[in-house]
Amino acid sequence: MAANERTRVAIAGGGPAGMFLGLLLARGGIDVTVLEKHADFLRDFRGDTVHPSTLTLLDELGLGPAFAALPQRKITWVGADLDSGPAQLGDLSLLHGPHNYIALVPQWDLLELLADAASREPTFTLLRQAEVTGLLRADDGGTGDGGRVTGVVWRERSEGGELEAEHRLEADLVVACDGRGSAVRVAAGLEPVAFGVPMDVWWFRIPREPSDPEGALGRIHRGQFLIMIDRGDYWQCGYLIRKGADASLRSEGIEAFRARLAELLPWLADRTADAPSSFDDVKLLDVRLDRLPRWHLPGLLILGDAAHAMSPVGGVGINLAVQDAVAAARILRPALLRGGPVPETVLQSVQRRRWWPTVLIQGFQQLAHRGAVGRILDENAAHQRNWTSSERPPLPLRVLDRLPALRVLPAKLVGIGPLPEHAPSWSRR
Repeated sequence: MAANERTRVAIAGGGPAGMFLGLLLARGGIDVTVLEKHADFLRDFRGDTVHPSTLTLLDELGLGPAFAALPQRKITWVGADLDSGPAQLGDLSLLHGPHNYIALVPQWDLLELLADAASREPTFTLLRQAEVTGLLRADDGGTGDGGRVTGVVWRERSEGGELEAEHRLEADLVVACDGRGSAVRVAAGLEPVAFGVPMDVWWFRIPREPSDPEGALGRIHRGQFLIMIDRGDYWQCGYLIRKGADASLRSEGIEAFRARLAELLPWLADRTADAPSSFDDVKLLDVRLDRLPRWHLPGLLILGDAAHAMSPVGGVGINLAVQDAVAAARILRPALLRGGPVPETVLQSVQRRRWWPTVLIQGFQQLAHRGAVGRILDENAAHQRNWTSSERPPLPLRVLDRLPALRVLPAKLVGIGPLPEHAPSWSRR
């Protein structure tokens, strides 16, 4: 691509928020360019849960049949295995509508589906191996720190990952969808407010047998918390550790970790004797929970994880980012059709729309951190008699057990969210 080209909207990041926003705006007749720094979407251990709200959105966009054809597993309930017995927290089968489940689909398949649909729109461009490294400004052609954002600086990535030729892409609006480590956010000088979290997560795989349980499992036992996601021929596992404990736990050796897994899940002891084979197979997720007080500057809008990094509790991060994108497309399109820069009051409207759902879900995650996760991971938990090892489950779980109809409430919060967004009529096929 030649330097100094122009687009109406430049979107940094080809993740779920960026691809949904690009598709919607292109279907609305807006010239849009998505810049994705990788050559493809093949990244491991990314969020792969597609919740009912997003499944409904895919139907509205006419992409339901294509998505249904993708290989996938389905989760209809959310629960945990305590020492006191199994506890069911949410029942998605109680939700109304055709999508009363969470679909587990590799994120790269979803992104390729969106890219294919968007490529049919004449106003859509996807640049791969294009990493946004800076912002253009109105006051001095892109070298200063002030003034309206007028585009992006991006560099090509070679097959080996090295940054090569630099380009500039002018735009009437730049949208940052480049994740929680957003380079655009850094270039804009915006700092999120961080909320403390008690844990990080180790991601790894364990082979799965056809006779194993299906769906998603959780196991809590004496200060240990393991999440297992059924991926067909293997379990994608998330082992929660205390924040900052990665180095000290690794120093104990892989055999000590395998022993913990065997204690947690005796029925998997034969497989955990060899898997994970080493700590090279155990990837650290540095869990963050933060939020930008302001999601916009003149000419710039920030969405998804770049605006609000979510905890993995509930697995809602992707779907919240997608709903950001849908709301943004609906609110931005009229101003974009008028031509010229998008007034900052319009960008403020996007943040107002998506602010309270974000605050509500992050508040729920903070409560879960303090009330459950932090207690489970307490350094002395293995030596204490707490509710995870008690013969009797805590009161909320006993209530849900006696009144199973109430399980629809956590299912709605996780599966649909407090403010689900729907595809605008002009984007539907």
